Amino acid sequence: MKTSTINIEIGLDEGKVPQSIQWSATDSTADAMQAAKSMMVSFWDASDKSALRIDLWTKDMMVDEMADFYYQTLMGMADTFLRATQQKELSDNMKNFAKEFYNKFRESQQQ
Repeated sequence: MKTSTINIEIGLDEGKVPQSIQWSATDSTADAMQAAKSMMVSFWDASDKSALRIDLWTKDMMVDEMADFYYQTLMGMADTFLRATQQKELSDNMKNFAKEFYNKFRESQQQ
């Protein structure tokens, strides 16, 4: 069996607030660690039937970037759900929610 490794390095300040996030993967074409401002990692615990999550973002992650990140993550989750379940109507519902979320965010920024 082939394995792949994903490495994540979090640089913390003295208050343990993330200042930097870098990642690399053995199957990536990138030669060096890649910088990121935010990350979400979820694992499914089948025995507890619960999601285990790690959500981190750096101090310099702007609010509009966070809204973009959430929008794109929600859209990606809808695509993944469709591929895994073939439930197009539910996937479309998720995408509609993501669009509504993003539009409401943009409206709130114009006030």
